[in-house]
Amino acid sequence: MFRLFRYLKPYRLQVTAVLVLVLLQSLAELYLPTLMADIVNDGIIKKDIPYIWKIGGFMLLVTVVGTFVAVMASYLSAKLASVFGKIVRSRVFSHVEKFSLQEFDKIGTASLITRTTNDITQVQQVLMMMMRLMVMAPMMCIGGIIMAVSKDATLSLVLVAVIPILALTIFLIASRGIPYFKVMQKKLDKLNLVLREALTGIRVIRSFNRIDDEKRRFDEANRDLTETAVKVNRIMAYMMPMMMLIMNFSSLSIIWFGGLRISTGSMEVGDLMAFLQYAMQIMFSLMMVSMMFVMVPRAAASAVRINEVLDTVPVIHDAPNPSRKMGERGLVEFEDVTFSYPGAEKPAVSGITFAAKPGEITAIIGGTGAGKSTLLHLIPRFYDIQGGRIRVGGTDVKELPQQQLRSSIGLVPQKAVLFTGSIADNIRYGKEEASDDEVNRAAEIAQATEFISGMQDGLNSVIAQGGTNVSGGQKQRLSIARALVRQPDIYLFDDSFSALDFKTDAKLRAALKKETAVSGSTVLIVAQRVSTVMDADRIIVLEEGRIAGIGKHRELLEQCAVYREIVESQLSEEEIA
Repeated sequence: MFRLFRYLKPYRLQVTAVLVLVLLQSLAELYLPTLMADIVNDGIIKKDIPYIWKIGGFMLLVTVVGTFVAVMASYLSAKLASVFGKIVRSRVFSHVEKFSLQEFDKIGTASLITRTTNDITQVQQVLMMMMRLMVMAPMMCIGGIIMAVSKDATLSLVLVAVIPILALTIFLIASRGIPYFKVMQKKLDKLNLVLREALTGIRVIRSFNRIDDEKRRFDEANRDLTETAVKVNRIMAYMMPMMMLIMNFSSLSIIWFGGLRISTGSMEVGDLMAFLQYAMQIMFSLMMVSMMFVMVPRAAASAVRINEVLDTVPVIHDAPNPSRKMGERGLVEFEDVTFSYPGAEKPAVSGITFAAKPGEITAIIGGTGAGKSTLLHLIPRFYDIQGGRIRVGGTDVKELPQQQLRSSIGLVPQKAVLFTGSIADNIRYGKEEASDDEVNRAAEIAQATEFISGMQDGLNSVIAQGGTNVSGGQKQRLSIARALVRQPDIYLFDDSFSALDFKTDAKLRAALKKETAVSGSTVLIVAQRVSTVMDADRIIVLEEGRIAGIGKHRELLEQCAVYREIVESQLSEEEIA
């Protein structure tokens, strides 16, 4: 956990100020019982009213100063803790953005959300508490012991007997409760995962009438977390009653033995009252420590999870001396490429060799699981290959800076993803500085103008979270427009026409071919429908991760049995002819 506190280095002055203020607060609280003893011994017993007013006024001044520094310490510690939380959240988010898909698959999206929110909040709360208690608790304990001994060393033997019992009680209770805190965070991950899946998949859940099943699933995760929380809180709940019991018996002992010493003239009444308050301060300081035993272990477990994220080194990173030179812009070359997903028994693709040239449309077709989408994901380095080479513009993608590589690519994913905001904002996501003319042109090529103009506010119409207020085909067209407005060297369409009707599909491909012919961009299209790929300049047929054939539609019909089988399953004999 202390590793995370390095982010407070720029705020060392403010941290020091908090510690000094807490020190002053502790000194003020330690001084008050002595002043009270003086009032009783030298004022009340001797009936010296002016002395009572004098010391009473001084006590009031000490109280005001103590209250002021306590308020300032609370304010500064809360502010520093909030700044710390902001810094760590920003660091975690920035680091996660560098992750490849492999790291996301390993840690999990739900867990990353929990670590960025709940875990950081846990550490933030403990930091605020520690900045105050790490000075106050030892100061009050040690200072209280010194002041108590100064009042009556003999009576201090009661504290010698009580403090070890109190410390042992705290240790026994905390040692049983601490292991459960780490377990709680993992179960919170599970609850977050179930909730996230239920909310994002609500349409599927309702369509299959599985609402009751999801409720049961959520209730199980919720009950599991609740049972663990109840178990740990039940253990930690013993802390306060046990400490109060020990403190009350300590008070009785101090009053009993103190009364005996007063009766023999070895101690004054005011000193006994001060001694009793110092004893309470010592006990309360140990209670503060017990509070830290409750919160610190959970925060420590959270800190470990945060550090796991920050310590995760992305497997995909820029070369030490990246090349920024690209030859023929848009040229994509695969040379004997082999790639396996982590933990897979066999490669997703192997021995892949082909070239996609600028100004041409290269289509990839094949059965489910043939590796079509995988090939596209390898070009922008979402994953790194295990064998062979992928070159863009004549340069190995591993030697290009990721930002430069991806800035030359316009990807339309298989699952269209839209963001909250207007339609124009979603299209401009591809090019932030795009003009209104560029946005309109991209929408026109993507065949989105008709349905956009039919919406109440046109391009300014708001897209709901996840694009739930537009259809699947409209989502795809907006995703295509987002890639088009970027005007990249390479277009990657990952089965991006599947939700379009045949007429819109044909019009979009015709407009796209015209646009890319003028710009000289390279186009790679992954598709399931033969009608989408049959007019391509080059068709690559995949089967079980290997190339079964490369050529044009007519060539493959004659030479590739796999392609002919796909065509025959989708087109009639008249259409094939």
